[in-house]
Amino acid sequence: MQGRLTFSMIKPDAVSANHVGAIIAMIEKSGFIIKAMSMTHLNEAEAQSFYQVHADRPFYKELCSFIASGPVVTMVLEKDNAVADLRKLMGTTNPLDAAEGTIRKIFAKSIDENVIHGSDADETAAVEIAFFFSGRNII
Repeated sequence: MQGRLTFSMIKPDAVSANHVGAIIAMIEKSGFIIKAMSMTHLNEAEAQSFYQVHADRPFYKELCSFIASGPVVTMVLEKDNAVADLRKLMGTTNPLDAAEGTIRKIFAKSIDENVIHGSDADETAAVEIAFFFSGRNII
């Protein structure tokens, strides 16, 4: 059975462009319940820790710098089949390839500035939720 929780982060490009409300509205309209939410500004070390899974990838340094460049909105979302449904709603990483009506098709500027992160598996969701919301109440 697929998990009911997933993690999502609205990235600095979307925050600075004032798209947070519209993105959250799309998430809620798609049937997700926001169980926890916070706005934070990661420093470089925190960004590196969060994206440690990508440390050997060529885009790692730029990704960490980008995520640390401004505030992000982190969320714990609940819905049946949460991970897969959020990934479908987000659209592909490259907004040029994303399906019409997806978050990235509507708001993303490029493959690098793609406005939103979502967990790729139930196990990843648990780790990412703990990274941002450990010791906090999830409603």
